[in-house]
Amino acid sequence: MSISIQAKERTSFQNSVNRKIREEGNFPAVVYGNKVEPTSIYLNSAEFIKTIREAGRNGVLTLHVGKNKHSVILHEIQTDPLKNEIVHADFQVVDMSVEIESTVTLSLVGEAKGTKEGGVLQQSLYEVTVQGLPQDIPSSIDVDVTELGVNDVLTLKDVKVDGKIEITQSLEEPVASVLPPQQEELPDSGEQQGDEENQEVEATEQKDKE
Repeated sequence: MSISIQAKERTSFQNSVNRKIREEGNFPAVVYGNKVEPTSIYLNSAEFIKTIREAGRNGVLTLHVGKNKHSVILHEIQTDPLKNEIVHADFQVVDMSVEIESTVTLSLVGEAKGTKEGGVLQQSLYEVTVQGLPQDIPSSIDVDVTELGVNDVLTLKDVKVDGKIEITQSLEEPVASVLPPQQEELPDSGEQQGDEENQEVEATEQKDKE
């Protein structure tokens, strides 16, 4: 069962109206897709954040706009990191019986055995594109790195996903690896040679004085 969220239609786009929308704790957005005409709307920021935390980034929401309601997913969101506020969002209307593509976060779990030997765990891929029915798309995929040793590389083909979804990008892409322990740098040979030459010169000067 999807989670409901309320929105109101935007009919005026004057700067003063948009400013008032934000001052009241709301943000502008648009809803479109699946034979639905693009509609400008606005939502309450606090309610939206609470809903997304509950449903997940890829969760299906029931968006109420006046007398209409749509099954939607959050397609894109823009934020202002300096003001820590939502600038704009796009909601895509989906047909629950038709598969879609979506981007899902990859989360590393477990302690790689290679790190116990001094290695450094490195994640090289943070998101993956998957395909499935809207209600089957997860908010994130856990990647178990427990058996990853020093110099081992884990690729997308090693990532276990629910049988209801499919990864649509190359399975050869590396996700995580354990780099070998850093070796202590040896003294520069040039400096060593310079020191030896200085010692020889000093010894010669001392001999001449004698």
